[in-house]
Parts: sequence; C-alpha cells; structure tokens
Amino acid sequence: MDNEELLEPGNGAKVVLQLYVSGMSQKSMEAIENAKHIFDENFKDLFELEIIDLYKNPEAAQANHIVFTPSLVKPLPLPKKILIGNLSDPEKVVKALGITFK
Repeated sequence: MDNEELLEPGNGAKVVLQLYVSGMSQKSMEAIENAKHIFDENFKDLFELEIIDLYKNPEAAQANHIVFTPSLVKPLPLPKKILIGNLSDPEKVVKALGITFK
C-alpha cells in the first residue's frame, strides 16, 4: 500500500501549485494555458495556481531546485510532486497529482 495522501476535491483546503515557466516561450505559454484550463476551470475550489516566471525571478529556480521549464510543483501535501512539460494531457496531470473522486 502506498503512503501517498490522495487529494479529494471538496475538503475546503486549497493546494497551492507553482508553475515555473521561462518567459513567453511557446512551451511556457502552452503550459500556462493548459494549467489554467485544468485547475482554474475544473478544480478552482481545490487548487490555487501560482505562475513563476524564471526570467523575472531567477533565484526561484535555484531555491526550489527547478532545472527544466515548464515545471509544475505541488509542494504540499507531501510527497512533493514535480511535473515537467506543457501539461497537455489533463488525465495524466490529475493522476500524477493524486487527485481522486468519490
């Protein structure tokens, strides 16, 4: 059995997700659009999406050990999750974050 805590929509607490991007590159723009679609449109009561542009805030990459962009980070609840890419497959993103529905 896995020790991972599964996220269940509707428990009242929001999970802050951090999307690290590199300026206005095509992949960064796709990741922003896809993340907003997944989290703002479908899970706005569960997640708060924070977009961090590493061109404007380069120290954030080092402080949070970000090597690739775009990267989506779920720091809490543990375990920490990092997804890399443009988040084009909503089902894979949801599954990787451990979101379940009753």
